[in-house]
Amino acid sequence: MSRYQVEISGLNTSNLTTLSYEEMKKLFVKFKEGDLYARDLLIEGNLKLVLSILKKFYNKTDNLDDLFQIGCIGLIKAIDNFDMSYNVQFSTYAVPMILGEIKRYIRDNNSIRISRSIKDLSYKISCYVDSYYQENGKEPNYSDVAKKLGVSEYEVGNTIIAMKDQISMYEPIYNDGGDTIYLYDQIVDNSSINNFSNKLVVDNAIMDLSEREKYILDQRYVVGKTQMEVADVLDISQAQVSRLEKKAIKELKKVLK
Repeated sequence: MSRYQVEISGLNTSNLTTLSYEEMKKLFVKFKEGDLYARDLLIEGNLKLVLSILKKFYNKTDNLDDLFQIGCIGLIKAIDNFDMSYNVQFSTYAVPMILGEIKRYIRDNNSIRISRSIKDLSYKISCYVDSYYQENGKEPNYSDVAKKLGVSEYEVGNTIIAMKDQISMYEPIYNDGGDTIYLYDQIVDNSSINNFSNKLVVDNAIMDLSEREKYILDQRYVVGKTQMEVADVLDISQAQVSRLEKKAIKELKKVLK
């Protein structure tokens, strides 16, 4: 955790301790018997688990304090609901719950607005997936989720895609001290020098588009959504999506003439 900060949310991370498997078992037995002090010890003894999960989000946010507190909420929920009869390590059970809380927080605070109906369905999907995983030790497929919630597989897939973290094509993925390699560098199919040149021209043109225009083109021509679906995600009208899409395509056509 030294990469981040020694202190997070007022907590000195260098002083955190971890619990052995036997210590965990004894504390869970006491907690289930009503000992709230044992619950506190379980929380304190698993804070490093939350910190380890935060590493995934180190380059995605500047506010690690908030994510740590949200992750602690997931940890507490995992402790309150964990049962030794699950016959799995506590960390195996807790990680999906902690990660789920953090991802939901990031989604709810995303600059791209997601419609309430998609958020509601996403929450139902998440709850069912967590429940299914606890009972079966694996995640359900789209068909299982759709049947349980009474929706189509397309709606399930569309909701999961809409709620995924957006990754920029210009996200740096490697740097050895020299030139940085970005995500878009790995998404190419150069069949000729002309294609490569066109890619450079298009890349530069895309960089000049607004974030909303980039998002619309990505969702329309990479993900394959309709204008109405994109409008629903951005909470704007279909006509506005159409206008922004045409404007972006027009700008790209200019540089390819």
